[in-house]
Amino acid sequence: MKLFVSVVFLVSFSLGFAQIPKDLSFTNESELQKVLKKFPSVALAKAPVSDDVKEIKDIPYHSLGDRKLLLDGYLHQSAGKKPAVILIHGGGWKSGDKEMMMPLAQSIASQGYQCFAVEYRLSGEAKYPAGIDDVLNAIRFLKSNAAQFNIDAYKIAVLGTSSGGQMAALTGTKYSGQVSAVIDIDGILAFSHPQSKEGTLAAEWLGGTYQEKPEIWSDASPLCHVDRNSVPVLFINSQYERFQAGRTEMTEVLNRYSIYSQSEKIENSPHTFWMFNPWFEPTVKYVTQFLNRQFKP
Repeated sequence: MKLFVSVVFLVSFSLGFAQIPKDLSFTNESELQKVLKKFPSVALAKAPVSDDVKEIKDIPYHSLGDRKLLLDGYLHQSAGKKPAVILIHGGGWKSGDKEMMMPLAQSIASQGYQCFAVEYRLSGEAKYPAGIDDVLNAIRFLKSNAAQFNIDAYKIAVLGTSSGGQMAALTGTKYSGQVSAVIDIDGILAFSHPQSKEGTLAAEWLGGTYQEKPEIWSDASPLCHVDRNSVPVLFINSQYERFQAGRTEMTEVLNRYSIYSQSEKIENSPHTFWMFNPWFEPTVKYVTQFLNRQFKP
């Protein structure tokens, strides 16, 4: 009996250690209930139905021991290589899910792009730079399998929303050789900045407060890496200035090096405007126009 109990305990402990509890504080439905209090007429954006787009769920792109990291593909079915767009969900680096990017991914894919919503390790599972490493591994996977997914490996954009926007911008600055364009949807560009109000969530992801780990906070800030090698950027922001932290300074550097940037503002909107009608369609319009300018001149 003692041996049996010990074995059960070890198996349970092992399974429990391997399974990271999922933070469900940020979902489409929870955000809808929050936004309805101020904008009672909004509705969640729905993924458009298109026979031209094939959806492939849970494609493994990287393994860490028994941990498989997955992505969802939304593939335009016309012949020929197409530009790819990697989508990174938000959620304060601790919550959210790749499924939340489905409406955006479907809509962009319907315009002739291969879209991939990426799962990455959140702060409850691994600290910075683990999530960025995951995004880079997803990019490498897609480049290695470009023929399978009909991707033009030289035309890859990364798009992120909120905290995912920060990750997208960091990918396009610190790791600019990996992608050709960035779309930052209401994601900060500097963790320590007069406009920024990052606190607990950032500290959880970065492994400490700014006072404890100033070098990490700087390293994770896209503004600290923008230079002559950075790629074109589209900024789409809500009315909240804190999510524009670093945008003015980053735009100035991009202008200095004659790198294209475009800034759009969604007036009278919540932070998570891209999730809801009536703001979803203008968001998609700005994104596809920018992508067409970069990849389909």
